[in-house]
Formats: sequence, C-alpha cells, structure tokens
Amino acid sequence: MKLPEKFEERMKELLGEEFPAFLESYEHGPYQALRINTCKIPLQEFQRLSPFALRPVPWAQNGFYYGGEDRPGKHPWHEAGLYYIQEPSAMAVGVLAGALPGERVLDLCAAPGGKTTQLAAAMKGEGLLISNEIHPARAKILSSNVERMGIPNAVVTNETPERLAERFPAFFDRIVVDAPCSGEGMFRKEEQALLQWSPENVSMCAERQQGILEQAAKMLRPGGVLVYSTCTFAPEEDEGSITEFLCRHPEFSVKTVAACEAFCPGRPEWAAARRGTEAVPQEIQAQIKNTFRLWPHRLEGEGHYAAVLQKEGCGAAEEKRKSGRARKSVSFAAEKEAVQLYREFARENLVHAPEGTFLLFGEQLFLLPCGMNLEGLKVLRAGLHLGTVKKNRFEPAHALALALQAGDAVRTCSFPGDSEEIRAYLRGESLEMEAADTKAEGGRAGEKGWTLVLVDGYPVGWGKLAGGMLKNHYPKGLRVKG
Repeated sequence: MKLPEKFEERMKELLGEEFPAFLESYEHGPYQALRINTCKIPLQEFQRLSPFALRPVPWAQNGFYYGGEDRPGKHPWHEAGLYYIQEPSAMAVGVLAGALPGERVLDLCAAPGGKTTQLAAAMKGEGLLISNEIHPARAKILSSNVERMGIPNAVVTNETPERLAERFPAFFDRIVVDAPCSGEGMFRKEEQALLQWSPENVSMCAERQQGILEQAAKMLRPGGVLVYSTCTFAPEEDEGSITEFLCRHPEFSVKTVAACEAFCPGRPEWAAARRGTEAVPQEIQAQIKNTFRLWPHRLEGEGHYAAVLQKEGCGAAEEKRKSGRARKSVSFAAEKEAVQLYREFARENLVHAPEGTFLLFGEQLFLLPCGMNLEGLKVLRAGLHLGTVKKNRFEPAHALALALQAGDAVRTCSFPGDSEEIRAYLRGESLEMEAADTKAEGGRAGEKGWTLVLVDGYPVGWGKLAGGMLKNHYPKGLRVKG
C-alpha cells in the first residue's frame, strides 16, 4: 500500500523505533469481526449454533473475529439482527462507554450504527437512547440498522449538535462522540480515507471536533460520562483535541478505567499538538496517560483513539425544558383510533404486546421511549415503529417483528438458516404452508392471520397466512436477489 508521503514522514517521527512494525502492519489485510446482539440471542446460544469460525475479540465480550471464508453479511441471521458486522477496534468505544439499563444516552455522531447498537445491547431495552446523525443519507442507514437490531428504546434524529444542545441541556447520563476525523486509522480498510487525506484535512477535522465537543459538554449532566473517539493517528485530533477541551473545561477530567492490555496509553508529549508554544498544564499532561491508543501493529484491528471523560458533580439528569409531546399532524381522536386498532391486532396476533406512550405521525404509530419530547426535532425514528393504520385496519411494521421474541406471537413458522424456504422468503416470495408448518398458542396452528416468520427460531419478518399460503410481507427495499 502506498501511503501519503507527509503522513509517512510524520508517523516515522512520532513512532521512532516502532515505525517499521507500524509500516509492516499495512501488509496485513483488515481484520473482520461481528458483535453478537445479546438482546436477541444469548452469547452461549450463538456460539453453540454459529455456522461461522469464530475467535474472540479480547476487548469486547460479545465480539468475535470470523473466518476469511465466512460471509455473515449474506446469512439470514444478519437480516434477523442476531449480530452486527463491526470493525474490531471500533468495538472498544462501546465497551468504554459503559452504558447501563435505564440511563439517558446520546450517540452524537452515530451513523452507520455500530456504536449505537452496542450501546443499545448494554441498555437492554431500558432507558432512552438518542442516535443522531447530521447527514440525511447516513441517518437513513443508521435508522435501518436500529430497526434490524430490534432496538425498542432508540430515537433516531437528523440534527446539528447545536440544535440538540438547545433542546437537551444537562440531560444525558452518557454521551458518545465518535468524531468525524481524517480517518488515518482506516487506510488499509477504506481506500477513500487514503485518497482524501491531507494535512489540511487533519487541521479542519480538529477544528470541527472542538465544536462538537463544546455542544456535547452542554448536554451532559453533572457526574456524567463523555467518551470521545476517533479512527485517526493525528495528535491534533487525539491527545491535542482532548487537551484543548480540558483546558477550556476544568469541570471535566479524564476518568481512569480498566481496559485491554493491548491498548496503549495516550502520549502526553503529543498533548501540545494544537497549542503551538503555549504550555500544557502538568495536571492535564498526566491525565492524557489515561486515554487510549489502539495501534494496528499492537493488536488485531485498525487504528483508534479514545478518551473517557467525566464531568464533576453528581445528581440526576435535568428534565426537559419543554413540556408536551412531539408535534403531530393528526388529531387526538385519530391517535386514539390508531391505538385501538393496534390493540385489536395485538389481541388477535400477539401473546405479549408492547405497551407504553403511543405517538401517531400521519398513519404511522410509534411507541415512544419514556422521558422523551420530540417537539421541533428532525426525527427519522420515534422509538419503536409499531405499524401503519390503513382503512380501519392495522398493518404491523417490520420493526415490530424484529423487536419481538418468538414466544410473543400467536402464530409462528420457523425455517433453518440454510433452507431454501428462508431464502425464498427473503427474496419476497410467498410460501406454500401446511397447518403442521406453523405453531400457535392455544392449539390454533394453521389458522389464517399474521404470522411471525423465524429463522432458526428468531424473528426475521411478517407473513400473512391464508388458504395454505403464507403471503410475504418482507419489506421490498430489503429483499435479497438470487
């Protein structure tokens, strides 16, 4: 691989005797890994059933390298959201965040969704997770991944950090800022990062990161935790960026957290990368040692930097300043009717139906996470999408299927992951069904109605059973070819 000359010169100067090993790491291809979605399948069960050659990622309990011959992106389990394909070093950020059930968590730069889905698994469906992405196209990809992983308590927004800071002062218990960066750590994985690199882009990214951190600081409650990360080696964007932030914000400090032995400490001698001749306070230099560098010549993964910061003080997050719920284009009567139709659907088709605060956008009914006010925000996904109201009937959403467990539905039909039937279903084909092919609570196997389609016992979508045929309701935009 041909590296940019100025990048190579800088890294040689920074790394000294380690530089040859660093350079040699580019002769190895990128490592491939997946992270098990433990909200859907227990870790031991996945390992027992897995068709892939798995090897643990040392710093992520649910992360595994997979074999070069494996194609997990093409396996039906991927569509069922049983795992997320994620670069192994990137898994470190979600681990360091330490999110807990019931907390208010913000993933500020969330697309395509790796860290969001990792945070969601740690939260176990409890609390509030806001996943934000400023670029509309990337926000749609983020929303799709939130749906596939069956996350019930996430709201996906398409906002600037400034707009969110206006709405949520001192609101979040934890914030993850996986900042836009020059991408030097991704050179062997993403050719585009290599082609777009320049010293000017490094400087531009470092400036933008400071702006994002400023807004994140406003949204974090006293005592809260902020995790900053990049996938670059540039000191201006890493130690230098954290140093600048700490100098402006004495209420923050680097939190000491346990981490994998393969992670290297941050480099205090690089702390002044953005300060020119201005000295770095000694106490801040000492804190920089408690940040983390993930080097590709020291571990099986790409290059990353991470810092866990804590805001001084204690106490619960502040309540939202504005009362009320999201602005709606429907009347209260329409929402009431939509909820009634959903509950009628649930009585006929579900054993356990999600309940809570309902919200109707047009014809789309959502289950809103607790403590959330969406008024004035650009929202792509307002919590769990339950379904669509159509001419006095309720049609369940694909998101609802993926948020359920097999035992939550009255009627189910399950196909093996290597079967032609499940592949036909994912292509959008209807299937001939016998009564014995479906299972139902109360001995109603084979009855017509909405049926939860399973792959190896895990939900992948809806079908509608009638006259010995399972009509396909797998979304057209997700159907696979071949």
